Amino acid sequence: MARNKEGLVLVLDVGLSMHAVLPEVEKVCSMLIQKKLVYNKYDEVGVVVFGTAETKNDLTVEVGGYENVMVLQGIKVVDGDLVEALHQLPRGTVHGDCIQFVTPTKDPYEGTKEDQVKTVAAQMITHGMKMDSIIIRTKQDRELDKDVMEENDFLLSVFPNNSSKVYVESATSLLGALRTRTVSPVTIYRGDLELNSDIKIKVWVYKKTSEEKFPSLKKYSDKAPPTDKFATHEIKVDYEYKSTGDSSRVVPPEQRIKGYRYGPQVIPISSAEWDAVKFKPEKGVKLLGFTDASNIMRHYYMKDVNIFIADPGNTKAILAVSALARAMKEMNKVAIVRCVWRQGQANVVVGVLTPNVSEKASTPDSFYFNVLPFAEDVREFQFPSLSKLPSSMQPNEKQQEAADKFVEMLDLAPTGREEVLQPNFTPNPVLERYYRSLELKSKDPNAAVPPLDETLRKITEPDAELLSENRAVIEEFRRFFEVKENPKLKKSSRRREKPSGSNEEREGIDAVGQAMDAIEYTSEIKVEEIGNSNPVHDFEAMISRRDGPQWVSKAIQSMKDHISNLVENSSQGDTYQKELDCLVALRKACILEQEPKQFNDFLLHLLKLCQKRELKSFSEYLASHEMTLISKNEAPESDILENEARTLIVKDEPKAEQGP
Repeated sequence: MARNKEGLVLVLDVGLSMHAVLPEVEKVCSMLIQKKLVYNKYDEVGVVVFGTAETKNDLTVEVGGYENVMVLQGIKVVDGDLVEALHQLPRGTVHGDCIQFVTPTKDPYEGTKEDQVKTVAAQMITHGMKMDSIIIRTKQDRELDKDVMEENDFLLSVFPNNSSKVYVESATSLLGALRTRTVSPVTIYRGDLELNSDIKIKVWVYKKTSEEKFPSLKKYSDKAPPTDKFATHEIKVDYEYKSTGDSSRVVPPEQRIKGYRYGPQVIPISSAEWDAVKFKPEKGVKLLGFTDASNIMRHYYMKDVNIFIADPGNTKAILAVSALARAMKEMNKVAIVRCVWRQGQANVVVGVLTPNVSEKASTPDSFYFNVLPFAEDVREFQFPSLSKLPSSMQPNEKQQEAADKFVEMLDLAPTGREEVLQPNFTPNPVLERYYRSLELKSKDPNAAVPPLDETLRKITEPDAELLSENRAVIEEFRRFFEVKENPKLKKSSRRREKPSGSNEEREGIDAVGQAMDAIEYTSEIKVEEIGNSNPVHDFEAMISRRDGPQWVSKAIQSMKDHISNLVENSSQGDTYQKELDCLVALRKACILEQEPKQFNDFLLHLLKLCQKRELKSFSEYLASHEMTLISKNEAPESDILENEARTLIVKDEPKAEQGP
């Protein structure tokens, strides 16, 4: 069979002991086929059930045996009918036996059960087959015939090493135990692990774990005739680039060049220039050094986990990796390495190698690799110790004991009990619900989103049984702590310091804040000049234009001219508020467009103009509303320090009095 094509036979026990869990079996098996329809639509699947009163299979007629076994669906390419068949599994009336299904005959000339299992296992190895078994064994099952269970467990262990055996106790574990999507391992790196210039080990690197994401959705066209069997229903999108000067002329690819914004300008950079300055590290993995394992915290790990193994065909490499891993394990050390997985990779990855010493002689030692953050990626949040709080806020002994019991109650891995929601057996509830909704939508596009399944509800919501068993612990915690409802406060659209001073000052500052909040560079109207009716709106529309680099500088200059004209023609402060609004808009725009010098120079020019025109009242009006220069803290391009900006609040210097 092709490498990317799989043949799968689902062998399901539908006997009397399985009736309670068959609804979950139906869900997980149908989910398996649904995912194959999305990811592996050419795979072939068959379904066989045992434990039925009816016997329906060819081997019963040809060789005998195989009673109470029924072929529900012959092996074929996955389709929607197979999903429907798995939604309606028959309920058997006899007890099923998986080993009897494998070893149907009791003829002594055929050998013991173990001999027959070994014969079947040998044939599976010859034909490149494997068997993955999921055994549902509840607490009630353990009280049944232990000898039969032990015999079955032993016989299942006879199968090849590439076969697996998993035990589950609950519907939730069953949902995660069956791998509904198989991802073939692919190496991301094959090359040297360079310890120094003289010592290099040949290694292969695979992904150990990775995030399962939503499938990529494609656009589908329904314009093709329903009778057209060869219609692909694909949608192809073509883009055309046209000249701004002549909208009818299409610019060919060889005449295009990428441009990048730098302040108000658009800087063109060709692909040749990019290649000349691009960082091009050499492919390879180099050891930087060793450190104590205690120095690398678990929360430092980023992204997915990779696994380093020695080159499978290189005996020296296998011995070298094993010797290094065991030495690091013995000394409790980890290795810091620098990785470039492929030639031409744009970035360098720094990570930690943790030894993974195998307990099986047939499995070689290896390393787990985790990406480590750079200094810029680390966010240190320092929280004060609770012991530093005042004694009145410290919990007393009874409160501490109640809190300890409450926390222990929520432990998912309590001592002496099986861990709840084990990572290996817990599926992603969002993805599981998505695929179930997808199945309904495939049958009826107008189908509503189904309610949350009970099995998924156990993953996403608190365990009702756990809360019921520990009601006394919860009530004790409530009794020792005063619990209040925390009202939900509306979030403010912007953060402003609470104004202080007179009511007039408050109103002025509120006006400044409203004017700053009003700036939104989303205008679609192409404004070319600033008018008198709504200058702030015209300024925002003009500076937001991106059809040319000149509009930013033109908008700033036009607003400066408009403000100067208002100041020169003002009469007894009738236009002061309008001038303030324009200044606030200009100030914010200069910060966003990285032009703080233009605003600072203009504000100083405005001060001199007020002194020249004897407009002391306007200078005082700006000072009362804390109109300052743009500091370096607000815009790195500014030359004004924070303390200088505060001391240079616009004020009109009093003129020296002249003698009579």
